[in-house]
Amino acid sequence: MKNLFWGLSILLLASPSLFAETLTDVNQIIQKSNLASYYAGDDGRTQARMIIVDSQGNKQMRQFTILRKDKADLGDQEMLVFFSRPSDVNGTVFRVTKKVNSDDDRWLYLPALDLVKRISAGDKRTSFVGAHFFYEDVSGRNPAEDNFTLISSDNGLYTIKAIPKDLTTVEFSWYKAEIDTKTFIPMKVTYFNEKDEAIRQMQVLDTQVIDGYTTVMHSKIIDLTNDSFTEMQFRGVQYNLGIEDNIFSERSLRTPPKQWLR
Repeated sequence: MKNLFWGLSILLLASPSLFAETLTDVNQIIQKSNLASYYAGDDGRTQARMIIVDSQGNKQMRQFTILRKDKADLGDQEMLVFFSRPSDVNGTVFRVTKKVNSDDDRWLYLPALDLVKRISAGDKRTSFVGAHFFYEDVSGRNPAEDNFTLISSDNGLYTIKAIPKDLTTVEFSWYKAEIDTKTFIPMKVTYFNEKDEAIRQMQVLDTQVIDGYTTVMHSKIIDLTNDSFTEMQFRGVQYNLGIEDNIFSERSLRTPPKQWLR
């Protein structure tokens, strides 16, 4: 699974650490960051845990396994998220068919109801199973939805301002991405409202190089309006496993592929 964000993270953030030159073309930077964040290897698997903390300090936990397979670099992509803990979400499955040239398809399987619920495009920026991560954070925001301006390239970071092309589809007015100049991983993304007040922020807290890819192992999204947050931690990250195409189907929602979840 790829890096949790070009929006989470969501969800493996990974990148070949091969780029050293300082770039000036903002679209080239965004392309490399998208590649680094979501397209490590041809496929991937990771175990993940989210700790959700509300404004009163109360905590919840979500534990799950993510499978991901690319159809092409910077192209369409398949993803499955299988929840195992706690018991009230055990068996829940989130499925994404990521599309570059149209809206992504997203489904949520609810085992208690034996129901496959389609998540509409209008709900992509709503909470992912009660966390501060949104559905779009998990599968990634399409760069074609924003206009980008390079603000600066110093202190090892490209600082980029992004303005959505359609403000009616999002809860923010613009965001600032701080991207590592060597790995092209977005290390911090801050969202602002129409008053230029910071309302939400994604932070990368830890990375490791796995199979040559800089991989985000710990990230955090904060609601800056009330200081509540969700932390995401990864372990057992693997790439290029040869996951079969037929795994990414509706059948896997009700009958999870146990050989890929061990």
